Amino acid sequence: MNQEYEQDDRFETDDDEAVATRRDAGDAESSRASRGWWDRNADEYQNDHGAFLGDDRFVWGPEGLDEAEAGLLGPTEGLKGLDVLEIGAGAAQCSRWLAAQGARPVALDLSHRQLQHALRIGGEVPLVEADAGALPFRDGAFDLACSAYGAVPFVADPVRVFREVRRVLRPGGRWVFSVTHPIRWAFPDEPGPEGLSVAASYFDRTPYVEQDEQGRAVYVEHHRTLGDRVRDVVAGGFRLVDLVEPEWPEWNSQEWGGWSPLRGNLIPGTAIFVCEREG
Repeated sequence: MNQEYEQDDRFETDDDEAVATRRDAGDAESSRASRGWWDRNADEYQNDHGAFLGDDRFVWGPEGLDEAEAGLLGPTEGLKGLDVLEIGAGAAQCSRWLAAQGARPVALDLSHRQLQHALRIGGEVPLVEADAGALPFRDGAFDLACSAYGAVPFVADPVRVFREVRRVLRPGGRWVFSVTHPIRWAFPDEPGPEGLSVAASYFDRTPYVEQDEQGRAVYVEHHRTLGDRVRDVVAGGFRLVDLVEPEWPEWNSQEWGGWSPLRGNLIPGTAIFVCEREG
C-alpha cells in the first residue's frame, strides 16, 4: 500500500461542455459514464469533501450520520473478525474505520482514480477495481456488505447488483447501502430556497444524463421511487430490516451540492436501506 500517488493527466478533461438531459441509459453506458466521471473528478471530490469524510471515518451521507453512532451494520464490538465488502468505496475511508474495529474489509470501486486516493491515504485495506454488477469474489466470501452512496445510484439495473451482493454474502449476511432520498428527485438540486419547490414528477424514472457534443453520456444517475427501492431489495433476495432517513444535525453547517441545513431541516436527503440476506 506504499505505492507513490501522483497526478495523472489521463484523467484531466473538461466536463463544462456537457449538456444535462433526461433520457434512457442502459447498463453498459451507465457503467462507462460512471467510470469516466469518477476518474476525472476524483481529485476535486476528495479535495472538496476529504476533510468532512476523514481518512478513517464511516459517514453514511452529507448529513454526517456516523456508523460509530448509528450501528447499522450491527454492534461495533461485533465487527471484529468479520469479512466486509465495501462497494463504491472511493478512497476507502469507511473500510479503514472498519479495519480499526477489527474487521477484515475489502474496498471495491469502479474508478481507478478513486482507488489511487486510497493508496495516497494509505493503510492495509485490500483494494479491488471492479464493477458492482460483476463482483470478482467467490460465493459466500463475506459476512457484511456496505455502500455509502456508492454504485447503487449510478446503475441501470440495481437488482443485478443486489443479486451479486447476495451471492457473495454468507447466509444471514447484512447489506446496508445509502442513496439520495428518492423524494429529492422532485426538487431542483439547489441548497437554497429555490430547492424547496417541486419542479418535476417524483414518479418520472427517466435517468438524469449529462452528455457530450456527440451525445455520449459522461454522467448518469438513475431514479427509483421509495417503493421501487424496496421491491428491488426483495427481488435481489434480501429482507428489509430498516429504512433510515437521517435528520439534519444542528452541528452540521456545511453545504454539499443540493444538501444544506435549510433543506435538510425540511425534507430528507438520504435514505439508508438495512437488509439481510434471505436463505
